[in-house]
Amino acid sequence: MRRRILTIGVLCVMPLLSSGCAALVVGAAAGGGTTFWLQGKLVQEVDAPLDKSVQAVKSTLESLGLDVIKETMTDVITQITSTYTDGKKIWIDVHKVSDSTSRIEVRVGMISNKDAARTILNRIVTYLRRT
Repeated sequence: MRRRILTIGVLCVMPLLSSGCAALVVGAAAGGGTTFWLQGKLVQEVDAPLDKSVQAVKSTLESLGLDVIKETMTDVITQITSTYTDGKKIWIDVHKVSDSTSRIEVRVGMISNKDAARTILNRIVTYLRRT
């Protein structure tokens, strides 16, 4: 009888233990996706205030014939989205580091197209150096 009760108890506890493992596996997979997303961004700090850096981003996109789809602004960050010539989405974040410094992050596509991101970032930096 004891053996039967022990077997039933173990069978009742097993689903609870395995569901925790499943949650752990799902959590690990989600975390891996976030890491991949962050690794796909090209980042550069520039000696330009936030507003000047945002204008450089807009001028760069315009010079490439790309339209701004969405722009979201706060006091410390501006996020701009566009679409690249191959149809991939572009995400550009401009962060205020200080009154005279900004950090620009560029990503092209869910699986990052670093060549396209580098082209955009280089043009932004070139634009800032000229002005």
